[in-house]
Amino acid sequence: MGFIDEEFLLGSDEASRLYHEYAEGLPIVDFHCHLPPAQIASNHTFRDLTEIWLEGDHYKWRAMRANGVAERFCTGDAAPREKHQAWMETLPYTLRNPLYHWSHLEVWRYFGVTGLLTPDRAEEVWDTANTALKGLSTQKILERDKVAVVCTTDDPADSLEHHEACAGLKTRILPTYRPDRAMWVDRPDVFIPWIQRLSETSGEKIFSLDHLLTALKKRHDDFHAVGGRLSDHGVPTVPTETLPNSELQRVFVRAATGHPATPDEQRAFARFILEEVAGWNAEKGWTMQFHLGPVRNTNPRAFAELGPDTGYDSIGDFRHADGLMGLLGSLEAAEKLPKVILYNNNPTDNYVFATMAQNYPQAGVPGRMQFGAGWWHLDQRDGIRMQLDALSNCGLLRRFVGMLTDSRSFLSYTRHEYFRRVLCDILGSEMRDGLLPMDFDLVGSMVREVCYTNARDHFGFDIDKSFAD
Repeated sequence: MGFIDEEFLLGSDEASRLYHEYAEGLPIVDFHCHLPPAQIASNHTFRDLTEIWLEGDHYKWRAMRANGVAERFCTGDAAPREKHQAWMETLPYTLRNPLYHWSHLEVWRYFGVTGLLTPDRAEEVWDTANTALKGLSTQKILERDKVAVVCTTDDPADSLEHHEACAGLKTRILPTYRPDRAMWVDRPDVFIPWIQRLSETSGEKIFSLDHLLTALKKRHDDFHAVGGRLSDHGVPTVPTETLPNSELQRVFVRAATGHPATPDEQRAFARFILEEVAGWNAEKGWTMQFHLGPVRNTNPRAFAELGPDTGYDSIGDFRHADGLMGLLGSLEAAEKLPKVILYNNNPTDNYVFATMAQNYPQAGVPGRMQFGAGWWHLDQRDGIRMQLDALSNCGLLRRFVGMLTDSRSFLSYTRHEYFRRVLCDILGSEMRDGLLPMDFDLVGSMVREVCYTNARDHFGFDIDKSFAD
């Protein structure tokens, strides 16, 4: 077997057949990502390889920093060609890191660059990719990768103008409702200007907790009107704390006038917001995503200099069961529980999440509760395998809605290829070993479902009919 060839990650004849006959070339439903909708609406063309390959990619920045590369070559003012050189010199040191695989897949699939990526090929890769990029806009990338749906991640205070501008595209560009800042009553420096933005976007004056809910509900309706069908919530863990509405109102007023909430008050406020959004989701048939488990911005100096989302985050060691059980159970009792996807950032918690997802079924809604794909620190070969094993052992793999990019990069659609190859390798090896039947119609149909049709059907997206399965 060669390196990064058509048989990459496929360790058996059975795996190869599953991938090439059932998974390869399927359309993609990317139901969670961080692509900028403005770049899709404008059909942005990238100025050079650095812009599309390195800018905003904190995975690569982390590796470069670990290799001793100065910050100016990551997020700083170094020239694009210099940043590219720094990354090419780092790549040989990423052996056994998934970045080594991903980077080779990216330049192969999008620019036709084959062979090992070494520092002495930096100029060749730069020239070849930049030539290809002249004819490779954002919309062309989505078209070539058969991306049926892109769900971006959007604050309720964000304008939806770019999604509206994309309405005529073959690929559906839909917003995902992420109201995390509504919970930041412990950070008035962020909370107060965010309320002002939300007020302007929603057209609602916000002077109380009820006003806040009215504005948030208005934006939830607006998201639905342009095709949004998911909310997303990036919290460390689901809070167990609760407060009566009168106390929550007091917390809001204090935060809106510059007085930060205590940690317990913040968690109770967050719990309240989650419950309200869950009820709106249930009414509209939306799916609610919980991204749980990371600790963010762990380096105070770097945070002060660079801000958030720059690569200084880690896996946390939280307790999740009580918070999840309390929230999901109370919503179920009140008949306000929507479809849910639970994403876990710590592999030691996989079985907590996998079993929790089986506790709240609904007749006639297969896969109502999902243990989501391995994400962030776990969206690599081992993490994917561990998530699939926990899901299979505790639930129904065949109802799984599959992979997503969770990325800011338009080159990240190779992550779907990577996931599909890992899935087919697992199933193919188990067919070879007698753990699954040697029935390609049966196992192959599951591959198709997990890689595409489950997601297509689960979320209720209006997908262009030209995307055939």
